[in-house]
Amino acid sequence: MSSRIEVFVLLILLSFQFCSVSAQTNGFDADALQYLKSSLTIPPRNWKGYDPCGTNWVGIACEYGRVVNISLGNLNLEGKLPAFITTLSELHTLDLTSNPNLTGPLPLNIGNLKELTNLNLMGCGFSGQIPESIGSLEQLVTLSLNSNKFNGTIPASIGLLSKLYWFDIADNQIEGKLPVSDGASLPGLDMLLQTKHFHFGKNKLSGDIPEKLFSANMTLKHLLFDGNLLTGEIPQSLSLVKTLTVLRLDRNRLSGEIPPSLNNLTNLQELYLSDNKFTGSLPSLTSLTSLSTLAVSNNRLTSSQISSWISLLPTSLATLRMAGLQLQGPIPTSLFSLPELQTVILKRNWLNETLDFGTNKSQNLDFVDLQYNDITEYIKQPANKGSSRIVILANNPVCPEVGNPPNEYCIEVEHNSSYSSPKNTCGRCSGEDREPIPTTCRCVYPITGTLTFRSPSFSGYSNNDTFENLRLNLTGFFENRNYTVDSVAIRNIREDEDDHYLLIDLSLFPYKQDRFNETGMDSVISRFSTQTYKPPNTFGPYIFKANKYNKFPAGGSNSSHIIGAVVGSTVFLLILMIAGIYALKQKRRAEKANDQINPFAKWDANQNSVDAPQLMGTKAFTFEEMRKCANNFSVANDVGGGGYGQVYKGILPSGQLIAIKRAQPGSLQGALEFKTEIELLSRVHHKNVVKLLGFCFDRGEQMLVYEYIPNGSLRDSLSGKSGIRLDWTRRLRIALGSGKGLAYLHELADPPIIHRDVKSSNVLLDESLTAKVADFGLSQLVEDAEKANVTAQVKGTMGYLDPEYYMTNQLTEKSDVYGFGVMMLELLTGKIPIENGKYVVKEMKMKMNKSKNLYDLQDFLDTTISATSNRNLKGFEKYVDVALRCVDPEGVKRPSMNEVVKEIENIMQYAGLNPNVESYASSRTYDEASKESGDLYGNNSFEYSASFPTTNLEPQ
Repeated sequence: MSSRIEVFVLLILLSFQFCSVSAQTNGFDADALQYLKSSLTIPPRNWKGYDPCGTNWVGIACEYGRVVNISLGNLNLEGKLPAFITTLSELHTLDLTSNPNLTGPLPLNIGNLKELTNLNLMGCGFSGQIPESIGSLEQLVTLSLNSNKFNGTIPASIGLLSKLYWFDIADNQIEGKLPVSDGASLPGLDMLLQTKHFHFGKNKLSGDIPEKLFSANMTLKHLLFDGNLLTGEIPQSLSLVKTLTVLRLDRNRLSGEIPPSLNNLTNLQELYLSDNKFTGSLPSLTSLTSLSTLAVSNNRLTSSQISSWISLLPTSLATLRMAGLQLQGPIPTSLFSLPELQTVILKRNWLNETLDFGTNKSQNLDFVDLQYNDITEYIKQPANKGSSRIVILANNPVCPEVGNPPNEYCIEVEHNSSYSSPKNTCGRCSGEDREPIPTTCRCVYPITGTLTFRSPSFSGYSNNDTFENLRLNLTGFFENRNYTVDSVAIRNIREDEDDHYLLIDLSLFPYKQDRFNETGMDSVISRFSTQTYKPPNTFGPYIFKANKYNKFPAGGSNSSHIIGAVVGSTVFLLILMIAGIYALKQKRRAEKANDQINPFAKWDANQNSVDAPQLMGTKAFTFEEMRKCANNFSVANDVGGGGYGQVYKGILPSGQLIAIKRAQPGSLQGALEFKTEIELLSRVHHKNVVKLLGFCFDRGEQMLVYEYIPNGSLRDSLSGKSGIRLDWTRRLRIALGSGKGLAYLHELADPPIIHRDVKSSNVLLDESLTAKVADFGLSQLVEDAEKANVTAQVKGTMGYLDPEYYMTNQLTEKSDVYGFGVMMLELLTGKIPIENGKYVVKEMKMKMNKSKNLYDLQDFLDTTISATSNRNLKGFEKYVDVALRCVDPEGVKRPSMNEVVKEIENIMQYAGLNPNVESYASSRTYDEASKESGDLYGNNSFEYSASFPTTNLEPQ
């Protein structure tokens, strides 16, 4: 009997052990990694079992059961990155460096990884547009997307990443302009004040470098724009970034003169301006006392003699590249006396007479290339002891076409180094990819790859001490950190002729073993991808591209056995039962997580599912239905749009006109957020609020289907774009209608809603010029705002934004009232709230005089109503009073929207108007005007406004 009890107790203990192991990973995190595993054609080999944290999956780090790091560098992964990965809400690092067979686009909702600090995807095969949602990664410090296949434009939302330190998108197919903020709702790269590295080289960026991109508040160290299609002049604002040490603008299409203001960049060490269309002369650079490299080759500078600008060169100069500049005359010996000078490239010029280095030449002079000039004589001097100086005079008169044999200086050679260390005296190893460790001759499989330095501050490649210091630096780094590396070898040092990058082949040998395992590989690669390894300062910014490694140990770690055979068949059955229960639990977790990814999966066509919300007449459309309605989304049906995507005019089979708001990939919301918005909008029914008719969540698309509003936005009418003339009466009716719409949202909608972005471009006008409030992309439930009290991020549009909300983050209905008050003043002026740096609220308060007619505001009035300003503007002063109460700096002093509506009704009655009678249609509708403009809804209608730069609001 006692033995049975002991066995039973043992079974219970074993079951607890099993359950405790299986529970080490948070359920949703475990599901996300299982989904990632299933999305990889070749996942890591030890990814076995259902408990990544408990069974130590390679590359996965956990804290308290939550996955915080995914680091899988150079593990030969193949497949795609699934959207499911964005459910890892505690993830800090995602490092997939050097896995070129990881392909496809990044998840559109990658912005859901709110805790992410490091996103390192260098050397993968990702493609498509960089998602706009990446701007939601507020904790991001490093962003390395270089050496992929990304295309499209740089998302402006990246400007919101206030903690970003390292930004590298080099070596892709990214095009378009450099985005800068617009002073209102659109962010830009000029907002990245803490970023030290802009590495954008080898892309297809075009357009001017914006003057607004740079400011004195920036802390940039490396600005690498080389190898793009940039045009225009170098902006003067660049000289304000005093922290710059490396500036690469070479291999673009820049023009104009090289600005003398570059002399203000007193910390600059590397200046690359070659292969552009610069004109004029070389400006003085005497203040650049740390300048090591000056490259201005292949421009259209004014022809001159070297003697005219040699005194402008800083004494710190090590590399001078001035090929193809029409330089003429003799080469003065004083050029070679610069004490740090190592490399001089003056080929393809008109230099003539005698080449003489003089007696005071630099002891560091290493390479002089004077091909294709008119030099007739070379005074060769005995080389210094240990010197390996190379001089190339090929294709000069001093080198006859026929020589027997030719002088060594008449032979073209590459500017490379013969350094290789440590020397291999061990012979060869048998087997492919095996190498001997130079110090012990033990044959192993090393990690190999190329270290690329994008702007080294030296070019004397014959100085072996420089590279020996690098090798010792690398060796010491790995030895001190016990990163499973025995030793380091570097060899094949050369310069990329086009980019002038320094390339070094690197081998890292495993410690005690003959090969690296997956954990050791990732440990080594991550030290480079995270920039943990710091080379000597002279080598500058770098990347390490590892070669494919297919020599990992056979097999791989297996999950530990939990129960031995001693327990017998009963234990086996118990394990099966526990495993079955666990598998069922995991399946339910996976289903629940899948509902988060696709919450519409269980909605049937008739919306009868338990999970379907009460949509109150709102219909789910398929992509095919939308395509047919919008004539295959043709240009003819495109009636406007903005950064979020486009709006298309469509016709339902019933004949009803619709407006289809189709989000572009970078603007897609998370599925749950999209579902929540549909549920919210479907409950809104008021004649002064744009009605949602349906939605489409199909084939990766997100579309909202609204009633078609033929006369566009109020902003377009006020700007004159629509051709609709709004007299005083119509403006009062528009103010009343839009006010009623907002009052409904605040007090009668179920649940009540705060709009958060009240502005003239979010008020549309129907065929009778009835105002309809649009765009709830930023809306928030009143009850949620009250519970949270403080929102996560201030959002809205500058000029309409409540200053109290901006300063405190406390959102209330009174924030909408403020925006409405600004819009009331906009109805008077016809102008946007902030124009030429002037804020309409402040300007009108300063100007108004209540003792005078129309408060002495005639100069502010829109010309459409100013002509009748002395006769028919009844109620004008009362209207201004209400508007100014709405824009009171203190929310408690503002009226409610319901009170504002009553005030406007009283004004209309005072003016002899019936507030209950709607407006009448214009004789020229916006539908007609759009045939000329081609943009029915403009760039803002239905638009989700982004957050804005953290600048101070203009004082009132």
